[in-house]
Amino acid sequence: MNIYKKPYIIAEIGCNHKGDMTIAKELIKVAKIFCNVDAVKFQKRHNKELLTEEQYNSPHPNPANSYGNTYGEHREFLEFDVQQHRELKTYCEDIGITYSTSVWDVTSAQEIASLNPEFIKIPSACNNNVVMLEWLCKNYSGEIHVSTGMTTKTEIDALVMLFKKHNRNKDLVLYNCTSGYPVPFEDVCLLDINLLMDKYKDEVKHIGFSRHHLGIAVDVAAYTLGANIIERHYTIDRTWKGTDHAASLEPMGLRKLSRDVHAVYKALSFKSQDILPIEQVQRDKLKNQKG
Repeated sequence: MNIYKKPYIIAEIGCNHKGDMTIAKELIKVAKIFCNVDAVKFQKRHNKELLTEEQYNSPHPNPANSYGNTYGEHREFLEFDVQQHRELKTYCEDIGITYSTSVWDVTSAQEIASLNPEFIKIPSACNNNVVMLEWLCKNYSGEIHVSTGMTTKTEIDALVMLFKKHNRNKDLVLYNCTSGYPVPFEDVCLLDINLLMDKYKDEVKHIGFSRHHLGIAVDVAAYTLGANIIERHYTIDRTWKGTDHAASLEPMGLRKLSRDVHAVYKALSFKSQDILPIEQVQRDKLKNQKG
């Protein structure tokens, strides 16, 4: 008997589509057919609501990754409108993979909620946006996934209390996260999953794990510690222009992650009897040999 929850793997496409719907659909198709994951996730921003005028009109901090003359132009270039998101959701449904999106502001939350996805994600940067969280609690009936990067334990407590106040904590998925691109192994801090499990596993729906580290060994360990939902950034080519590509998995890496986590899920069980049928053959043959 397996006492672990079945793993659920999310390919975070984010803005790795480079503002191109054809690339976005290719990323979805590869995630489904080749990588064998459960869901893909994009991002939605209303940039003039999210950024100050100064931030919007300033140069990108890393011009080599910019798709515009200013940071605002860069963000707008990578942004899909709500109708494009509707098209992507329909495409996901057509090929049998779950669509979702991270929302960064109230307008984006309202637009994506109108599409009624299975879940909506709140990035670490926005998990203190009480107005957005309360709007979603009151107006959106699906799961709400929240990352806890760059967030204190007191702030996580307040976040869970907000969901409990609205009787939505059983729709809450709380992600262990370290905000960095990429995150070195010594800053992954996997054992913080134990803290979330001990404190919140009976309060929320699931505990998840979201990171931008290298390789896939850490994700297997995260699952073993109890984070049954694993989210990783994903791209076709890590050398592509853009901020997130270098900290993302390519298709083969994501495929191996899904394979390994599901293999561990099958292995995490107790023996159903002292001598398993697979062992009985060997026992009969080897156990009582004359010495």
